Amino acid sequence: RLVESGGGLVQAGGSLRLACKAPTAILSTFTSMDMAWYRQAPGKDRELVAHRTSDSNTNYPDSVKGRFAIFKDNPKRTFYLQMNSLKPEDTAVYYCNTVFRGQTSWGQGTQVTVSS
Repeated sequence: RLVESGGGLVQAGGSLRLACKAPTAILSTFTSMDMAWYRQAPGKDRELVAHRTSDSNTNYPDSVKGRFAIFKDNPKRTFYLQMNSLKPEDTAVYYCNTVFRGQTSWGQGTQVTVSS
């Protein structure tokens, strides 16, 4: 089970930080998870915006590279998506995701709206 927080309305050029907590995960499980953030805009497919493997490799699509960063806080069982220099085209519902031993979990989604 994943619990998201941190969405909202922001002006273009602004920043937001999304959080995804795995409240029931034990530490050894949390540190072994692959983690990701996806987004889905109205009428579009869900797309990956940030991915972090359990051994700390990260990757981002060109559309967000240099603006978004995924990182985690193990003691808090929480990982984050820091979004800077936001653009109106970043407007979407953002979902966090984890994969551990073949089991996939999703957050409930949080709305991010960027006004021009």
